[in-house]
Parts: sequence; C-alpha cells; structure tokens
Amino acid sequence: MKSISLDSKLPTIGKSIFTVMSNLAKTHGAINLSQGFPDFQCDPALTELVGKYIRKGMNQYVQSNGLPVLRERISVMVKELYGADYDPESEITITSGATEALFCAISAVVREGDEVILLEPVYDSYVPVIELNGGRPVFVTLEAPDFKVNWENLKKHINSRTRLIMINTPHNPTGTVLSGEDMLELQKIVRSNKIFIISDEVYEHIIFDRQAHQGVVRYPELAAQSFIISSFGKTFHTTGWKVGYCLAPEVLSREFRKIHQFVTFSTSTPFQYAFAEYMQDSSRITGLGTFYQERRDYFRKAIKGSRFGILPCNGTYFQLLDYSMISEENDLEFAKRITSEHKVASIPLSPFYHNGSKERILRFCFAKEHGTLDKAAGILNKL
Repeated sequence: MKSISLDSKLPTIGKSIFTVMSNLAKTHGAINLSQGFPDFQCDPALTELVGKYIRKGMNQYVQSNGLPVLRERISVMVKELYGADYDPESEITITSGATEALFCAISAVVREGDEVILLEPVYDSYVPVIELNGGRPVFVTLEAPDFKVNWENLKKHINSRTRLIMINTPHNPTGTVLSGEDMLELQKIVRSNKIFIISDEVYEHIIFDRQAHQGVVRYPELAAQSFIISSFGKTFHTTGWKVGYCLAPEVLSREFRKIHQFVTFSTSTPFQYAFAEYMQDSSRITGLGTFYQERRDYFRKAIKGSRFGILPCNGTYFQLLDYSMISEENDLEFAKRITSEHKVASIPLSPFYHNGSKERILRFCFAKEHGTLDKAAGILNKL
C-alpha cells in the first residue's frame, strides 16, 4: 500500500497510560489493579432487565437526547439526593459514557484561543479534547499528600481568555473530595467572571466516612453556568456498557446536544430501559459509598504491614500509595517493574501531569473481589 503522510492534530498524544498498563498486566499475567473497573459482576437483576428489554424488541434507536423515562428517573434522583430541579426534557442528556459527555461539553464552549483551567493531576481525556477545539490548557497543581485546591493560586491563572474551569469530585486519580467551602470559593470565581464550569462527578456516589457529595447541583448560582457529568458505569459496576449523562441548563444543553447528535446520535436502547427500571429502588444508589468503603478499608488493612505509605482516600475506588521507602525509581519505571517482576499492575501518577511528576506515588484500584485484593496485598507486603 502506498504510504501517505499526515500532520497529526494531537502530535504529543500517544497511548493512554491505562492501555499501556493493562496491556502490560495481560502480557505478564499480573493482577490488574491499574485500570478502573471492577472484577466482580453487576447485580444479576440488572442483566436480567437488559435481557428482558432485548427480548421485548427494544433494540432500535431512541431519541438522541435519551430515553424519556430514564431522563425522568435521573431528574427524580437528583431532586431526592440534592434538592435540585432539572427538566428531563431540556436539561438532561444521555450519552455513550462520561467520556463522550466530556467531549461534547468541552466542544460546546471552547473556541480557538480560549484557556481552560485544569487541576492536575488531571484525568487524561481532558487535554486532547481542549486542544482539538483550539483551546489551551492551563494547569493548577494540587500538592501531595492531600491534593487540596489552593483557590488563591487558581485565581492568579484567570484572565480575559479564561473560558472554562474543569473540576473533578471525587477526584481521579487522588481520591480527594471537594468540600462545601471549595464549592463556595468556586462560586465566587464564577460570579465575578464569565466562566463556564465542567464538573466531572462520575464517582459522585462513591464517597466515604459519612461525607456528603458536594456536587455543583447543590449551588444554583454555580449550576447555572455548569455542565455536570456522571456515569452509570461507575455507579452500577457496568463500565463496559458505556452509559453516562449530562446535566446542564437549557441554553448549555442545547449546544451540547448539537454536538452529541453527531458523535453517537443515541446510546444503547435496552441498557437505558434497564437502568430506568433498576433505579426505581433508590437503595441501589445510596448504599454504594458503604459498599466501596468496605473495600477501601479491607485493602488498606491488608497492606498495613507493607513499606508503602497510605495516602488519604475520601472517594472514588482508587488508593494512592507512596513507595518512596521502597525504591528511588521514577513512578513509571517502578510501576512497570512491579507489573512484570511481581505481577501486580498499578497506574503511575506522572502521566496525569503535563510535565510529569517527581512524586513516588502509584494508584491502585480496589474495586475488586476480596480474593484479588488479598493476592495483591500479599505481593505488595513483600516489596
């Protein structure tokens, strides 16, 4: 075949670190605590519902904005949990996963020359989409070990070109959770500047130690300028089904939907029907924090005798471990070595920074069966 040349729109972007480490885990037969997905099955009742709707013939396109009954169910859930009103017809959109929702939200507001403030370590899908839309990412670094936001520092990065601030709570990869005070500080910033917010809240139901999720929806003034992104994949242990959603005021949703219709048009129909029926029992959502806190605590107890430093984890299903007492290798080298030699895969933190990081910290996913965590802990305790 004749060779051709192509000037890449994303010349600095290679394989995602999640792909790299998961492939390495597969190659070496390692326990995969790298990529964020459970190794246990979702509720059989949910898969039964999918089968029911497939058999009923619900296998064709639904409305591009999502199945009405599912949007209505989300509206009720948001009202019950947070006291916020979102019109299911004009302010809730079902997407093919949270990643698609993030793509559409960024694309809806970012234009050539706009600046977007990101809190790093930052999830790896944000920057490529900003750059595809001609925007420039501006990084505000969260300092270990608590990774709290320094709002005075963030304000120094705001100028006339600032179009968007992206937040992520609970935060991947650090497990930090924004507080009510954090949200009020953000609200002050938005009040005095014409800035949009994208709030990535895919782990909103996975918060520990009796903390309440301080989502954007709790702050009406802030919500009025925000896209809020969430995911059924994280909530119901179905990451491979790729069903997410976006909450946004009508004027923002209108622009969001213009893009969404040409990205995936619509999302899997039987899955939407199944989620809508499954969500009628609200305990299937409200018990999620307790479910994952048990796994967090189980994993932390299992590695208590290791030489890893255990960092705070207030949400998500990821635990950061400091390996500075074990090795002076950089985090990528160390992560690759313990995957190939010791058969436990993790994610290094440096790929979540635009210029890398000298922190000796790895991220481990504890959304696993106890047996999996026991095997991994047994290895980590020997390092």
